[in-house]
Amino acid sequence: MKHEHRQRYSRQVLFAPIGETGQERLLQKKAAIVGMGALGTVLANHLVRAGVGHVRLIDRDFVEESNLQRQMLYDEEDARQHLPKAVVAEHKLRRINSGVAIEGIVADLHAGNAETYLADADVILDGSDNFHVRYLINDVAVKHRIPWVYGGAVSARGMFAVVRPGITPCFRCLFPHAPKGRGETCDTVGVIGPIVHIVASYQAAEALKLLLGATDDLNPHLEQWDIWQNEHLQMNVAGGRNPACPACVMNRFDYLQIGGETEAFTTLCGRDAVQISPLHPRPVDFALLAKRFQPLGRVEQNPFLLRFHVDGCTLVFFRDGRVLVQGTSEITTARTLYAKYVGH
Repeated sequence: MKHEHRQRYSRQVLFAPIGETGQERLLQKKAAIVGMGALGTVLANHLVRAGVGHVRLIDRDFVEESNLQRQMLYDEEDARQHLPKAVVAEHKLRRINSGVAIEGIVADLHAGNAETYLADADVILDGSDNFHVRYLINDVAVKHRIPWVYGGAVSARGMFAVVRPGITPCFRCLFPHAPKGRGETCDTVGVIGPIVHIVASYQAAEALKLLLGATDDLNPHLEQWDIWQNEHLQMNVAGGRNPACPACVMNRFDYLQIGGETEAFTTLCGRDAVQISPLHPRPVDFALLAKRFQPLGRVEQNPFLLRFHVDGCTLVFFRDGRVLVQGTSEITTARTLYAKYVGH
């Protein structure tokens, strides 16, 4: 082991299940983290400090003041500048460990790009906040035989589970259908920071085991907590594979299918916003947009996004062609504004 590695990771190397051989192995591995919110920032912090050689951070959003209570990599200046989370996280984590390749991707994960961003990873970590993205991760993971770790936290409750394609139940085995309705989210019922750190720390520990090949030590349970009510439940799901699972049995990857639409419209629960995502990336020229929009309403921009305030809403444009319509949760209204000011 190189001298600089021996010094930096000395306490981790002293941990017998890792040792020098394990540390060298971690330095050769790649992890992808989907979502750089509360869970994702804790996950990234753990993996980068642990010396996982390549960490890819995928997030579609930008920093807001309400994030600061629990999303540990961001500060007030990031929120004031409306900087993308993936960009901020990449820059701050590079200052923590310059020996790790850290790749911030400002993008919405969807059927058109999921395999591009995830299929080359050794492990995938779920820091997302919705079931559709988790089914998408699951399809990529099952198709490419990549282990992944599911996690979720809301209010004072959280859970996680390890998915090893072909060995354990996949996510669609455990959750055949997404919950009806919008369900509870951090934006509707809140969340406290400690549950985020508990869930993400368990996820990170399982990711290290997977990357080290310590499969005998993996947690076989779907773990659940309510840390306000002092409840903890372990559910052994090792035998829970669904013999008729569309994904891991039938190899039908429904969430990777692209239909005839050129854009996907998604209501962001609790955010009073609709996201419009092109299914094929298309570059955006902020200078041209600013010139077009300035006679019509207030325009703000930074190197990563442009905000256009008009008709009581804010249209936020990203470099990859995504648009976030803030100020409405109605897809019809968002479509109308998009057609009016962007076209097709």
